[in-house]
Amino acid sequence: MKEGWEYKTLGECCEKINGLWKGKKEPFVNVGVIRNANFTKEMTLDFSNIEYLDVEVKQYNSRKLKRGDLIVEKSGGSEKQPVGRVVLFLKGDGEYSFSNFTSVLRIINKDELLYEFLYKFLLYIYRRGDTKSMQKATTGIHNIEFEKYLNIRVPIIPIDEQRRIVSYLDSSFQLIDKIKEKAQKSLSEAKALFQSALAEAMEPKEGWEEKTLGDVCILIRGPFGGSLKKECFTREGYAVYEQQNAIYNQFTFRYFIDENKYNEMARFKVKAGDLIMSCSGTIGKVAIIPDNYQNGIINQALLKLTPLGILNSYFLKYLMESKIFLDKLLVYTEGVAIKNVASVSVLKGIQINIPPLSTQKQIVSHLDKLSSNVKQMEEKYQKIVEECDALKQAMLRDVFE
Repeated sequence: MKEGWEYKTLGECCEKINGLWKGKKEPFVNVGVIRNANFTKEMTLDFSNIEYLDVEVKQYNSRKLKRGDLIVEKSGGSEKQPVGRVVLFLKGDGEYSFSNFTSVLRIINKDELLYEFLYKFLLYIYRRGDTKSMQKATTGIHNIEFEKYLNIRVPIIPIDEQRRIVSYLDSSFQLIDKIKEKAQKSLSEAKALFQSALAEAMEPKEGWEEKTLGDVCILIRGPFGGSLKKECFTREGYAVYEQQNAIYNQFTFRYFIDENKYNEMARFKVKAGDLIMSCSGTIGKVAIIPDNYQNGIINQALLKLTPLGILNSYFLKYLMESKIFLDKLLVYTEGVAIKNVASVSVLKGIQINIPPLSTQKQIVSHLDKLSSNVKQMEEKYQKIVEECDALKQAMLRDVFE
């Protein structure tokens, strides 16, 4: 707190309004409902994926968003992202409300406190980590204890000084965001160039053979039918490979089974050089089991592919990451809410084209170099993002401390 500044609690400055439930009683009105999914990493609002719902007129009348409302995430979050993110609603027209996973703070006396100033202050509070101590977790969901949140002390300073601070932070943040945008553009261009190179490399050429996936691989889908119930899991032992291992290409594990269960499920075992592919929701992400792999089995969300002698594992991985393959794979998906790949027998019939082994290795070497360059750019971009975020927080700290 700054010497000479006056403070009031957030609860004294704002009216708190709880979020909207869909409701079941007519009459209804169709409105856009702000959800946690509409909060960006920069803690602004993304209106591109607004969900429109029929809600009770009675509920909506007291929960219609107004320009200058601050929407606070009260449920959600994760271990890496504490609950308590805040966004500022700046639309002056349209029919919008907010979900029951959020609450709205509406300033009581706008002659005393500017909503832009309060938003910047709450942004600073969140990024400083204050909401971590205000959250409690139940069934994996983090909830903010709102009474504690409303006890946050807010600086009440002259309106002209508030305007000066907001103007300074806005102009500074715009310059910082331009740096991030430039880095993001460079990274996007590098990724596009790699995808172009990947597409060109996988385009069938003279001397390539047409095969089916089943001709060149052994395909096994993870076990269904309750073979891996929670009571099977142990604290240590043989790893259970999950979808996140394929999606993030990381080999840390949450679940394990004992030796008896491991031997019982022998056909689902993995070995170095096998590929695992995500088969539900996020479909088509592929990872190769590394040489220093941990003994284990795949779960029901994965497909295991064991290349035969005429196919290089790394060539197959690049092939499966190419648009030409993914377009074919997506034809064989089913489901409405959550997409799943079709049966293994169907996947075996996917047509692919492969060159001789020596050519496969040359293509892999070429793509590895390009991929390494992209990864280096990703690391640089992430460092720039972290430094830009740190700079923003330093400016907020300088203002409010």
